[in-house]
Amino acid sequence: MLAHMIGKLSLAAFLAFAPVATAQPLAGRWDASVNVNGVDVPFRFELAGEGANIKGSFFNGDERLTSTAGRLENGSLALSWDYFASRLEATFKDGALDGKYIQARRSERANYAFHARRYEARRSAPDAPLIAGLWTIPNDSAKGERAWRFIVHQSGPDVSAAILRVDGDTGALTGTYQDGKFTLSHFSGVRPLLLELTPAQDGSLDILQNGSKKLTAVRAEQARARGVPDPADPTRHTSVKDPSDPFRFSFPDLDGHLVSNTDARFRGKVVLINITGSWCPNCHDEAPFLAALYRKYRDQGLEIVALSFEEADQLKDPTRLRAFIKKYGIEYTVLLGGEPSEASEKLTQAVNWNSWPTTFFLGRDGRVRSVHAGFPSSASGELYVQAKEEFTAGVERLLRENIRTAR
Repeated sequence: MLAHMIGKLSLAAFLAFAPVATAQPLAGRWDASVNVNGVDVPFRFELAGEGANIKGSFFNGDERLTSTAGRLENGSLALSWDYFASRLEATFKDGALDGKYIQARRSERANYAFHARRYEARRSAPDAPLIAGLWTIPNDSAKGERAWRFIVHQSGPDVSAAILRVDGDTGALTGTYQDGKFTLSHFSGVRPLLLELTPAQDGSLDILQNGSKKLTAVRAEQARARGVPDPADPTRHTSVKDPSDPFRFSFPDLDGHLVSNTDARFRGKVVLINITGSWCPNCHDEAPFLAALYRKYRDQGLEIVALSFEEADQLKDPTRLRAFIKKYGIEYTVLLGGEPSEASEKLTQAVNWNSWPTTFFLGRDGRVRSVHAGFPSSASGELYVQAKEEFTAGVERLLRENIRTAR
């Protein structure tokens, strides 16, 4: 009888603990991909924690973009990123995660098939050609550009790179050399992109973008020799109709209070007017820098005003924008400018404005002294450092002026 009872207890104990013992923890690094228009874009993905405390992280180079909420229950994984207004829904089965990544974007709703398996180190080819350096990609863009920059960093067969346009870069594309070509990709919750780079005999790079679009990159010195136009200068791309005319704005803040350039808080201050949107990846690149710039110089007379243009549902309830502000520690003024499609008609003083983000530098007299289109991420290396230095130097120069000098 006793033996029978012990047997029943042992079986009950086994059944109670079997799910825990056989369940595979998901924490760790994964090889993931999203399918975008029939193209699989691979990327690094990491999970940490378990149950109601599980978190997932995308990566942009060394930058970690971690979910704001998550849950793992009975093999079903649900993660959300409030500052992207996105979520991941996947099921764990047979050692793999399969599901979908959903994001509300400016003009459409992204719904990408998601797949991931445990990370496995792969052997790289030891004889990779050297492609590190600054390249130029001839390209006629809708923004009037004639060329883009292509920045490449290399360590043996491993490469990281970024395409830098006038509005900003692609984020850090990473990959390696195999079978005569470099395969690089990026996905950090935004900006999915796949590039295949094949060195050509003339020293150029043949680029296949997302399996269909063909581009060519040439060394910067070769571009000059061939008469390829320089990439657009972000400090000259956008201007204003009348530099002697104060820059005017009047928009509500997130609490519905109207804020205008004539308000006392801006009188005699250096003001940066930042045209932005929480849907815009390059605006996410710029926001932490502006937040730090404001903290450093606000006691010396700097104000920053973000005119954030959001989709209609976000204007009604700006949950993503509030999460954007929280993530980057933004303490400067943020106003709701309207929908992105309305920006051009509302920014009537701007000339050739077409880049998200764009920043107008106002002197203490309220006049526009300079304009900077776009903003790169750290993936652009020295050009990212240069952009930050230009912003800082411009602010310091304007802060040294008094109102009489400014006039």
